[in-house]
Formats: sequence, structure tokens, C-alpha cells
Amino acid sequence: MTARASHCRRVMILGLAAGALALAATDNARAEAQLLIEASTGKVLHAENATYPWYPASVTKLMTAYTTLRAVKEGRISLNTLLPISRNAAAQQPTKMGFKVGATVTVDNALKMLMVKSANDIAVAIAEGVGDSIAGFADLMNANARRLGMSQSNFVNPNGLPAENHISSARDLGILARALIREFPEYDSYWHISSIRYGSRVMRNYNSLIDRYPGADGMKTGFICASGYNVVASATRNGRRLIAVILGSWSGAVRAQKAAQLLERGFNSGGLSWLTPSLGTVDALAPIDAQPPNLREEMCGGHRRKPPSEENEEEPEESTTAASGESENGQAFMLSSLKPANGKFVLGPPVETTPPVVVFTGPADHPDPVVAQTASAAPKKKKKTAAKAEGAEKPAKGAAAEKPKKTDNAKTAKPAKQAKPKAASSTQ
Repeated sequence: MTARASHCRRVMILGLAAGALALAATDNARAEAQLLIEASTGKVLHAENATYPWYPASVTKLMTAYTTLRAVKEGRISLNTLLPISRNAAAQQPTKMGFKVGATVTVDNALKMLMVKSANDIAVAIAEGVGDSIAGFADLMNANARRLGMSQSNFVNPNGLPAENHISSARDLGILARALIREFPEYDSYWHISSIRYGSRVMRNYNSLIDRYPGADGMKTGFICASGYNVVASATRNGRRLIAVILGSWSGAVRAQKAAQLLERGFNSGGLSWLTPSLGTVDALAPIDAQPPNLREEMCGGHRRKPPSEENEEEPEESTTAASGESENGQAFMLSSLKPANGKFVLGPPVETTPPVVVFTGPADHPDPVVAQTASAAPKKKKKTAAKAEGAEKPAKGAAAEKPKKTDNAKTAKPAKQAKPKAASSTQ
């Protein structure tokens, strides 16, 4: 009887242990990775799962940009070097610009499209133009990662689309963000362009902290089902620049809110920092040897009311529905629970502080027709509407403010049919 009871107890203990391990594994898969560091010193202000391997998704494009700018700095290419759109580049999944095979873009325009639109076709065009092939460019990316001390990173492609061995960590991405800021101050504007214009198309940056969080000045977002919603964000106040990394968030809206709160905590804790134990510098964080969590089922499973997918890359923040608490087991977060201690949201409404940056295909001194036609159509449009306004007196002034939009749509529709990039982008 005693032996039997002892056996039962052993079985119970083993069962509880197995359950605890399973729960720990589940919690680890659900957990986000978070990191907050000072850009100038690399000092870690907050770290949570920061050294767990993670799928970086389109945050990969920060290393694509870094590798490209290294090539510019070393004189191997220039910002005006033309990059052709190959068949392989054009075949990439959305998000993409959708240019035809044979079109060309300058390195300068390619970087703007890469950082704002997160264009996968442009990332491949850069890789083939700088590294001769995706594999050759990946070798350059990995060489740069080793030189920077990104010991948990391995890059397989330039865009972050799903690949088994394509991994990084919050630690490594913090190191990379610091390197971009410190090594390329003259190119800092690439990280915080709020929108770009190609012809009549205006594309906003997926990093919604830009123009919504005071002082936000970069850098890049990313999403694939396996990774969840990722962001590397930077902001500057009173000459102090901070870098926040969030990996594995539930939605684009939650990702932005959490990054903003992390930055806010860093900016507001200066006087009390001596109360918290020192976490050292980002490069001194000890990497954890583990497999990256695969969040595919959690992020893109059927339990979500509107599951995202690999094909839409980055859902616009307006379409995220996590705020409604739409998942099982408390996996979604109510946005109302993401307020800081003072009860106020740290993200304001979008405010367009600068006009969209114009991008184009073709050489810098002779852009392709789609932009030239749109630009030449604008003055004619204004003259017509001005003439109508003169004859119509006061009541027509309000109408004249609306009619340019109609005229603009009509005039820009024709170039779109001729050039066809716009039609291709409808799949995005």
C-alpha cells in the first residue's frame, strides 16, 4: 500500500512538473521581448526577454540599409547608382512597390521606399545591386553583424520574409540601431520619413510613432506570423536619444503604444535612475541559446476575428482589432490597459508635420515619365480652377477648393495605366 502510494505521488509530481514545463514553454512563446537603451552610451534602461532569439521580420531592413550605406561609405556605390528591378525582385510578396521588370531606382530612392513602404521588391533589388545576389548580400549582412557584435543574428534575405534560419534578438537589434545612428549621422533622415509620394500615390510610414509621439525620429517596423508585430523605435528629447525595441506584440496598435510607453518611461525616469540596479550596456547582455518562439498560430490562427497574413506584411493601424479583446486566453490587450500611470495615452493623433517625400524611378537627373507627367499636370490644373473661381465669385470659392482633387484624380489616372506600377501595387 505504501509502495503504491509512493508510486502515485511520484506520478503526480512528474505530471505537475510536466505541466509546469509546458506552461513555461507556452508563457515563453507568448512573452514579448522588450529593450530600452540610450543611443549615445548603449546603457540598458529596461530589458525583458531581450536576449531570446526572435524572427526579426521586416526590421531586417535596418541591416539591409546599414549594409547599403557601408557600401556607399566605402565608395563601392553612390546614392545615384541605378538598381534594376529583376524578375526575382518583381516576384516578391507584398508589401512591395510593384514596379515592372527592367525599371530602375536610385539607391537614394530605394532606401526611402525600403524604410517607409517596407518594400520587399526593393529590398531584393538592393541586394542584387550591392551584393550581386541575395546570397551574396546575406554574406555581407552577416559579416557586418559579426563586426558589430550581433552574436545572435543570422540573415538569409534582405527583406525578412519567412526563413527558418533568419533570426536576431532585441539585444542585437538595439546594437544595430545604435550603429546606424552613430556611424551614419548624415543619413539620419532616412529613418524618420513620415510618408513618400510616387506619382499620385502617397504611402505613409508603418512606424506610427512618427508624427504621433513627441520626438520620434525612427526607425523600422516588421511583421510575419511567426514573429508577431516588431518595432525598433527611436526618439530624442532635450538632446537625449533613446532606442526602444518591441518584438512579438499582438498588433500594430499595441506595438506602437508599448514602444511609446517604454520611451516615455526612459525620458521621465532620469532623476530616479540611481534607485534601479544597473543593467550594463546592450553589448554586455548575455545571449540565451534557445530556439526563437514561433507565434504563427497565436498571431495568424483562426481564433482571430481578422487574422493577418504573410501577404499583407504590415496591417495599417486602423485595421488592428486587438483593442476589442478579440482573442482567447487573454492573449489580446485592451488598449485602455496600456495607459501609463498618469492615466493618459502617450500617443497623440497623427499630425502631418512635413509633406510627403517625392520618390521616382529612373536616374536622378531624368526621372521616368510617371512623375514628370504628374508634376507638369499640377500647374495646368491650378490655372483652370483659378479661372473658374474668378467667374463664379464667392460661392464658387469653396467649390474651387474641392475641384482640384477631382481634376488631380482624372489627370493622374492616365499615367498610371501607361506605367502600370500602380496596377501591380493593388495586390498589396
